Amino acid sequence: MPVWVEAGGWALVGGMALVLGALVAWFVAVPKRIVAGVMAFGAGVLISALAFDLVDEAESAGGMVPTVGGFLVGAFAYVGANVLLARRGAQHRKRSSGQATETATQGSGAAIAIGALLDGVPESVVLGLSLLDGRGVGLSVLAAVVISNVPEGLSSVAGMKEAGRGPRYVFGVWGGIAVASGLAGALGALLLQAAPPTSIAFITAIAAGAILAMLTDTMVPEAVERTHLFTGLVVALGFLAAFAINRA
Repeated sequence: MPVWVEAGGWALVGGMALVLGALVAWFVAVPKRIVAGVMAFGAGVLISALAFDLVDEAESAGGMVPTVGGFLVGAFAYVGANVLLARRGAQHRKRSSGQATETATQGSGAAIAIGALLDGVPESVVLGLSLLDGRGVGLSVLAAVVISNVPEGLSSVAGMKEAGRGPRYVFGVWGGIAVASGLAGALGALLLQAAPPTSIAFITAIAAGAILAMLTDTMVPEAVERTHLFTGLVVALGFLAAFAINRA
């Protein structure tokens, strides 16, 4: 099987975790505190994956300069795009409450969909790149994406329902994001399979910077709002779980 096809398949698996979370939230009223707790755990898992799988490996393969440069580019790019989307009503797109309605903010539905795509693509690219070393998909990165995507789907869809958005919009968004995730993973592997280590390090670091900015701006606030003083503990547990997977 070509590497890029396998990369697309694994990225699609990660994207389908969002659909799974969306399905659960649409049919089951999951308590918001539980959703926030799982989101805090997922944030810790992602932070660990960033530290030990993405940034560390990027620096080892390509050096400090492309890693730092890519990381800053990713963080600045994500924050800049997020600011623009927030002005269109997408600032609470992963919240279980408080999302903008189309009546209150014209175009907020499109902004939320674009924001969801912005959140999901960097993770998918990283999954695709993890296959380029010939050792198979990075299990700790895959686990981080899946564990974090399920509560993202749960929380965001709960907010979408509260804002009055229908099933066609909700599942159209998350189904589309899952497909886009698969395509992003496949393209990342296809376009970069012959790239030099410095280029791969730079792209990996861009994704890492964007992911860290994403979880800080969208996942952590929701977790803190619901789990309060226990957020730090749950994040720490998620970090340790991912670290154990990495070392195993």
